[in-house]
Amino acid sequence: MEFFRIRRDIPFMKYALILNAVSFLTFAAAVFFLWQKGLHLSVEFTGGTVMEVSYQQPANLEQVRGEVGKLGYTDVQVQNFGTSRDVMIRLPLQRGADGKPISSAQQSEQVMTSLKAAAPDVALKRVEFVGPQVGRELATDGLLALLFVVVGIVVYLSFRFEWKFAVAGIIANLHDVVIILGFFAFFQWEFSLSVLAAILAVLGYSVNESVVIFDRIRENFRKYRKMSTHEVIDNAITSTMSRTIITHASTEMMVLAMFFFGGPTLHYFALALTIGILFGIYSSVFVAAAIAMWLGVKREDLVKGEGKKLTDADRNDPNYGAQA
Repeated sequence: MEFFRIRRDIPFMKYALILNAVSFLTFAAAVFFLWQKGLHLSVEFTGGTVMEVSYQQPANLEQVRGEVGKLGYTDVQVQNFGTSRDVMIRLPLQRGADGKPISSAQQSEQVMTSLKAAAPDVALKRVEFVGPQVGRELATDGLLALLFVVVGIVVYLSFRFEWKFAVAGIIANLHDVVIILGFFAFFQWEFSLSVLAAILAVLGYSVNESVVIFDRIRENFRKYRKMSTHEVIDNAITSTMSRTIITHASTEMMVLAMFFFGGPTLHYFALALTIGILFGIYSSVFVAAAIAMWLGVKREDLVKGEGKKLTDADRNDPNYGAQA
């Protein structure tokens, strides 16, 4: 399906060096902010108190956040749990005047006193303490999940195409991940499990775009034998632009709906996806394709059995061997 078709190939690879220099500076800045500021980890990673409360009527989440915020909690998560009357509250570790951590019992008592003052019908259902050890395990599991995804992508691209594309694709994907993390480090946005899930989704989403372009490059090497490598890549990117715009625009519409109407629970999840989608387009065109070109990808790497006779389809194709 195409909304439009560009008749003349856009010379993307002509500007690849400049755009990759910009990409490298952005990547370096993201690494710097990660090293300098670090991530603002949520209670799942740092430890804290998890409370479940219930109301007789649908809960007003903004009111709950306001009441908890009056107690001095700046990084509190409030969301519905199960039904609109049940609310889950995640509180970070808080220290008292003596510097010692406040216990979960004390935290829950403070919060319930404040909530009951605003809504007497609120009832406490459950209180749990999430220890730092659990947080370390979650962080370790998250890093392992990220590692397995990266390894899987490399193996898939190596079998599907060629090692040069595998290297280019994984560099482009890690480029997207580091830049997302850099944004979260620079603005000190809360990094939670939902954001980690968004990053894993971006990895799969970005590699899909790279695979589409790589596949078209392979087709072009077979079809346009007189083209140079950068002309083949330019044609592949140009011919897939309509598909790219349709796919990414429709996906971003859904993500923006979550961003604007999903509330605080989905805010950073949608924000991470938005950054990933935008940089995923950029990296697939100006990072993955360009790196593959600089690694010296050529027709012989992707098209096997060139010594065999031409097929009838090749002979009947009016574009076979054409420049464009």
